[in-house]
Amino acid sequence: MSQTSARLAELGVELPTVSAPAGAYIPATISGNLVFTAGQLPFVGGALPAIGKVGEGEGLVSPVDAKAFAATAALNALAAVESVIGSLDRVVRIVKVTGFVASDPSFTGQPGVINGASEFLADVFGDAGIHARSAVGVAVLPLDSPVEVELIAEFA
Repeated sequence: MSQTSARLAELGVELPTVSAPAGAYIPATISGNLVFTAGQLPFVGGALPAIGKVGEGEGLVSPVDAKAFAATAALNALAAVESVIGSLDRVVRIVKVTGFVASDPSFTGQPGVINGASEFLADVFGDAGIHARSAVGVAVLPLDSPVEVELIAEFA
């Protein structure tokens, strides 16, 4: 078992199989010593755990749930990284995370939601998982997902 796989197991998560793209793109690509992932949705077993806008109130995805979904999307992004470099043990650091939150117009807590991805990556990689980041509120995401995460990872 690789070091990173062991760490994921300690965290109680397993790297999923990379989902087939929903469009004309690939899940991840390499340029130099960087891996760029496509935006990853929080699929679990091929399905979204929730759909809709994030915010406070009835009929909305709670920020707490959305934060957990951001961590799941980051896990899916790691699966995409591994699919092109062979092992997450080759990751030197996570360089950048971009997170999108399908937001109710009154919701302004996008950074807290995307903290789910950031905290998860720091849990997996330690200091090498701390990264630059953008957290963006958007009107709608593919398949009505509440969150989407993409990342750039440096590898050796």
